[in-house]
Amino acid sequence: MAKHLITGGAGFIGSHLADYLLDRGEEVVVIDNLTTGKYGNIEHLDGRSGFKCYIEDIRNEALTDELIRDVDRVYHLAASVGVRLIIDKPTESLINNIVGTERVLRCASKYRKPVLITSTSEVYGKSKSDEFCESDDRIMGATDKARWGYANSKATDEFLAMAYYQETRLPVVVVRLFNTVGPRQTGQYGMVVPNLVTQALKGLPVTVYGDGEQTRCFCHVKDVVPALVELLTNPKAYGRVFNLGSNNEIAIKSLAEEVIKKTGSKSGIEFVPYSTAYPAGFEDMQRRVPSLRRAAELIGFHPKHNLDAILGDVVEEISRKLRDAHDTSSQPA
Repeated sequence: MAKHLITGGAGFIGSHLADYLLDRGEEVVVIDNLTTGKYGNIEHLDGRSGFKCYIEDIRNEALTDELIRDVDRVYHLAASVGVRLIIDKPTESLINNIVGTERVLRCASKYRKPVLITSTSEVYGKSKSDEFCESDDRIMGATDKARWGYANSKATDEFLAMAYYQETRLPVVVVRLFNTVGPRQTGQYGMVVPNLVTQALKGLPVTVYGDGEQTRCFCHVKDVVPALVELLTNPKAYGRVFNLGSNNEIAIKSLAEEVIKKTGSKSGIEFVPYSTAYPAGFEDMQRRVPSLRRAAELIGFHPKHNLDAILGDVVEEISRKLRDAHDTSSQPA
């Protein structure tokens, strides 16, 4: 039975990873400062055998060192996530991403603990490739465009991970995630699926930025989490970068239409210019489709959940939360 540390373990993906590992009979330690994570995501694990949680920042090097020393593997998911957060709090977000990752890598190297670093499809920047391969060149926007700060902070994390592997042979794996979605994901920082679903269920206009022709690929968290575990436990993955996601793309306008249909909403679609939603000069990527060949060849990765299943799970959870909130608010004081 292995013992695992999940940084950012109270977040959307981290909490599902904790569930998965505990269900396998393994031990899990979570550290999260709750900046973007929520204790409610792991509250159901409180008191469960083999689970411990620390509400603290990974930049607390003494604690991070102690936790990494006492586990077998490390999943580093703690980060400032979402383009919206990076734009609103750029300094804090950049420092958190880069410094936090360096702390984790340094401690993992000290104790020779395998570590998985989660990165993002954002690192591909403005590339116009039909599909993004891990070895592709990256095309970044100008440094005065805040949204590219997130991409570059995560790229720096990747460079740090590869440097530790090259210099010390630290067992490290980098995973670039492409729009992972599912229950517990919040729309607070601009995540498109929970935002669209919430608007549709409330009967509000469903907002689509730009003309809605930009395409994305969405992968269920239940497909991603087992792949994270398989990669970190496979020595052939060490020192390598892997895309994880779905390669079935859909235009955001079409996604909004699917959400309206799935929820049975009477909402209409409202197109919002980027100039209204974001600072001047905001740049978006028109397509973002991953090549999954590398992960498929090594661990047989193939997503099992289609978009309809993904939307079904998200709609079910958000519907329940809205009902609970309505029931609570309608109770007499």
